[in-house]
Amino acid sequence: MFENMIAEPRVLIYGILTGLVFGFLLHKGGVTRYNVIVNQFRFKDHTVLKTMLTAIVVGAIGVWGMMQAGLIEELHVKGAALAMNAIGGGIFGVGMVMLGYCPGTALAALGSGSRDAGVGIVGMVFGAAAYTEAYPWISSRLGPIGNLGKVTFADLLHVSPWLLIAGLAVAAVSLFVVLERLGPRPRTD
Repeated sequence: MFENMIAEPRVLIYGILTGLVFGFLLHKGGVTRYNVIVNQFRFKDHTVLKTMLTAIVVGAIGVWGMMQAGLIEELHVKGAALAMNAIGGGIFGVGMVMLGYCPGTALAALGSGSRDAGVGIVGMVFGAAAYTEAYPWISSRLGPIGNLGKVTFADLLHVSPWLLIAGLAVAAVSLFVVLERLGPRPRTD
């Protein structure tokens, strides 16, 4: 029953090191602060949006670049079950607004001394346990609704992934420029 629960030590060490670097970068990027995340939802601080869009573009370039270089054999794409994704995204968003952290930033905030993040992490563990128990019921009823299978946007649109990545990069940079121009102006008095 538990034979697949613990990975080999090398994989665990890589995971721990990756997590430490990721948490450090989240902290340095300022997205482990409660006010930064809450103010994103209040449209007053766009640090989270800029960080996430940058990570998505860089990650997409890295993944597709490694695939073309032969370092990754194939993508392990999770099925696109639209109803389940929409409901899960809604629950995630409500939890993020209520707590002021997402799971990654909550762990990084706890590591930097934020006690309120600890309460949220306990809630996440209980929520994950409840979801695990409810998954068979949820999956059987909602899984078939809007299930597109294992597809990517490039598959659906019949275009090169690089075209989508380039479009996303241009859109991200354009959005960053607009946000900077519309952002708060320093006082001159």
